[in-house]
Amino acid sequence: MDQRKAPIFDMLKQYHMEQYASFHVPGHKFGLDLNKEERYYFEHIMQIDYTEITGLDDLHDPQTIIKEALELAADCFGSEQSYFLINGSTVGNLALILSVCGRDDIIILQRNVHKSIINGLILAEAKAVFLPPNIDPQTGLDLGVSINHLEKALAQYPEAKAVLLTNPNYYGIGMRLRRFVDLVHKYHIPVLIDEAHGAHYGFHPKLPDSSLSCGADAVVQSTHKMLTSMTMSGMLHVQGNRIDRERLGRFLTMLQSSSPSYPLMASLDISRRWMNTKGRENIINVKSTILTFKKEMEMLQWFEIVDIGKDYGEDYTQDPFKILIHDLTETLSGYDLQKSLEKRGCMIEMADPKFILIVCSVSTKKDDINRLLKALKDLSVQFNLKKKELSKNITNISNEMAFPDLSLPVKLENHFENTKVVKLDEALNLRSAEMIIPYPPGIPLLYQGEIITQEAIYKIEQYINSGAHFQGSKEIINHQISILN
Repeated sequence: MDQRKAPIFDMLKQYHMEQYASFHVPGHKFGLDLNKEERYYFEHIMQIDYTEITGLDDLHDPQTIIKEALELAADCFGSEQSYFLINGSTVGNLALILSVCGRDDIIILQRNVHKSIINGLILAEAKAVFLPPNIDPQTGLDLGVSINHLEKALAQYPEAKAVLLTNPNYYGIGMRLRRFVDLVHKYHIPVLIDEAHGAHYGFHPKLPDSSLSCGADAVVQSTHKMLTSMTMSGMLHVQGNRIDRERLGRFLTMLQSSSPSYPLMASLDISRRWMNTKGRENIINVKSTILTFKKEMEMLQWFEIVDIGKDYGEDYTQDPFKILIHDLTETLSGYDLQKSLEKRGCMIEMADPKFILIVCSVSTKKDDINRLLKALKDLSVQFNLKKKELSKNITNISNEMAFPDLSLPVKLENHFENTKVVKLDEALNLRSAEMIIPYPPGIPLLYQGEIITQEAIYKIEQYINSGAHFQGSKEIINHQISILN
């Protein structure tokens, strides 16, 4: 196929050039009544903000330009069928789970999944069998799951409808998937991959393999995260016959807006085209810049860049575009580093009690990397001058709590009634009525309906004391938690 084409974007340009009179939604009429300041920021994007009028096709029944754009996406990413997501990877995860699971069905998945997957289980009224994570003892980082735990789960629960894995995780750490996929397929069930942070995988030999190339049946990608489309845009890719595509399509139609954003779809269209025409060259350039940055960082005595792939290369991978940095002296927490860099004009992706996460992409520029390097060098000098004045709240907690080897099937439900709020240190052995989610990265520490253990209380307290932000609870920052009454 001609990957130089961008059918949605090209048609939107054509319609804009025709300058016809608009008697259809949206009501802003291409931004005609914006004031000067508003026009500066919004005018151009509003000029291509169309709806499903004649000639512009329909995302929920694609026949022309959207159909062609989806076929180009499938060809580009190596799937048999691709879908555009205009509600982010979240809607892809929800639709996938609902398409393979019904009430009381079992799905095997990692413990440390994104909250959208948990919400999908709640909507499906399915049961989760959680696989415990493997933790790197040096960094406390989650490496993924072991093939032995997965094999044990499949043998114990042969009625499972699917296996869902996250690869890579927020920190850029992933598993070598081929053997996991081969194992699951022996049980004739699909492998679903949340590849939100890996849309760039497979576009260069120096990057990890894509999930599709490893044989996964369905893969959800946040195209906006690591590629070049707009925020909230993503793709879902399917191959093989283990996924009921008609059922999946129905759930996507149900969950996505009936008025999908044409600017978002066009951004997916041109992102795919850009990756085929310029992306591979940019990957080489950005990787070279990052390598130079890492060499310069070796000269700074206070900081260390974590490279999981160096120690676990045979089993796990590290995304070279994700840079994990921490203070070797344990003077600064990740949150302290984040605030210090922001004061120097560098906005980072996220921080946790120990690390900061630097996210580069195929569009990262050398000047920005150099600015980050200068800021870190400035901090290195400041450490010498003001070491005693800096925060010492660094904690050595891992990315996960201690869990049993294999959980019993857990049915997760929303609880809106018969709950009460108690002090966190009084919640031991009670059942949580809410999810406790430090954000980023948006991975639940505690699920609703789950027993609150001493390990859970300890870790939540550590996050609170380190200055983390939480989603899913209004009171947790005050050391209180909602429990089932």
